[in-house]
Amino acid sequence: MPNFNNFVAIDWRSGKDRIYFFFKDTNTYTRFDLGDHRVPDDFPRETTQSSWPGFHQNAEHLRFGFTTTDLDNSDGSDDFAWLFYYHGEIPMVCKYDQDQDKAVKYYRVESSIWAPILPYFDRIVAGTWWQLGGKKFLFRFLLNDGYYLSFDYLKNRLIHEEITATSMPGLERFKHRIITAAQNDRTFADSHYYIFLNRGQFLIYNVQQNRLQSGPHGMNDEAWPGLFRD
Repeated sequence: MPNFNNFVAIDWRSGKDRIYFFFKDTNTYTRFDLGDHRVPDDFPRETTQSSWPGFHQNAEHLRFGFTTTDLDNSDGSDDFAWLFYYHGEIPMVCKYDQDQDKAVKYYRVESSIWAPILPYFDRIVAGTWWQLGGKKFLFRFLLNDGYYLSFDYLKNRLIHEEITATSMPGLERFKHRIITAAQNDRTFADSHYYIFLNRGQFLIYNVQQNRLQSGPHGMNDEAWPGLFRD
């Protein structure tokens, strides 16, 4: 069974919505198709050049990541995954083109549009596009110490705040148990943030309502069919 205390979840928005799970202990990954609510039969797979071209060599050092749409289409596509990792001791981010399914650029975090998060890099366990009406450039990063970052890319403004019953209602009880998270942008008005905890549990957080919607739920084959396949 995959190690669910050492994995990274990444959302995917190009084509049908998915969540990719990277299992760093074995350098393997699997794909959960949200529409079909299942993992296809030919997963898990090894993380190789043919499966993640241009990023496979860094997958075992992946720390967190997320997808944006139309944030920066200078490379001719719309959907990009931003994959944050270490190269040696250097915090890096890979810009992965989901439409072309390949890595297109690599940056030191300090030289990228994400430079303001650098002082917190070691503590970040998850990030997501906090897409709200009129706030296209807002992102949120969850830290491993009970805090989070709110980053407005357009204004280049970063806020560091504790997770409390006021700031992120319902999450405060679980703030020291977060391993990773990924968003399911079901509709523009109703996005769910799946927050994965230690002890084999997960939460469903409503982005637009900014509150815990349900959980904790057990990580089992009913909730995530096929995810536990070896």
